Amino acid sequence: MSIDFSKAVGIHPEALKLRAERTKILASNIANESTPGYQARDIDFAASLRQAGAEDGTGLALDTGESSVLFRTPNHPTQDGNTVEIGVEQAEFSQNSLDFQTSLTFLNMKLRGLAKAISGQ
Repeated sequence: MSIDFSKAVGIHPEALKLRAERTKILASNIANESTPGYQARDIDFAASLRQAGAEDGTGLALDTGESSVLFRTPNHPTQDGNTVEIGVEQAEFSQNSLDFQTSLTFLNMKLRGLAKAISGQ
């Protein structure tokens, strides 16, 4: 009898990949805070994760230039066309970091449980 680890750990590996990709995008937004004309971007995490869950085991398609990346609408537009609002980006980055840690903790707990089951504890 074999263990299918992809079924055992669930969606958590895909969630970690998506969170890591979102971290890159949010960090890029923060880095380009003063770049004229820069458009802040983000990923709709819930929609991307639902799409990954609906696919037949093919995993996430993380093409940052594709439809998975959306442009953020600014609360206070600037004259230079930059849509990055540093407070919003920092808050999103912090929340994403916490969510990444939570997904990592869940995955770690699943793997520990599997290790205990394999060793017969």
